[in-house]
Amino acid sequence: MKKFTLIAALLFGVAHFASAQLIPNFQFGAKAGVNLSSFSLSNNNFDGSNRAGYLGGFWARVGGLGFHFQPELYLTGKNVNIEDDNGNVNRVKFTSIDVPLLVGSKVGALGFGGRFYTGPLISFKINDSQNFGGAFSDAVRLRDVKNQNFAWQLGAGVDIQDLSIDLRYEYGLTKQTYNEGNSKARINLFNLTLAYKIFSM
Repeated sequence: MKKFTLIAALLFGVAHFASAQLIPNFQFGAKAGVNLSSFSLSNNNFDGSNRAGYLGGFWARVGGLGFHFQPELYLTGKNVNIEDDNGNVNRVKFTSIDVPLLVGSKVGALGFGGRFYTGPLISFKINDSQNFGGAFSDAVRLRDVKNQNFAWQLGAGVDIQDLSIDLRYEYGLTKQTYNEGNSKARINLFNLTLAYKIFSM
């Protein structure tokens, strides 16, 4: 009887794990967190130091056959102190709507597990020439992509029921302009976020 119970429990666990990995599913949720930016400057006369920023928005996940596609859309603020040779410090802030398009895989079952993912990120900058509404419209429609900034994300996450904790590294592929377009900087950053699954099907 004990062997039967053990075998039944094992088979149930394997079946649940397989169904969680193979059967297509959809999830949607919200997320918020902080980032720590490191700027690689195009001018050797300046040094960049790290400052904390923020991000908040929404994510979706479509999974099946052991893999998932996870597009996201969130507002982010990336900050840095820039010091020149004379010791003058300028605080530069980049505000944008970011759209990561991630592909990954998950291990685990029964609401617990880890995820690994990577993919490109398109950053729709909010500045004097493009306000929040314009950047949001461009991001949702993925419009005017060629004139935006690009990065690549790599990260891992832990799922605990409806909550997820993610840690990512973002490498800037293009240089963003600042100081009225006279200077450029490539943004590399880490971000740590807490996500909540609103619904799934």
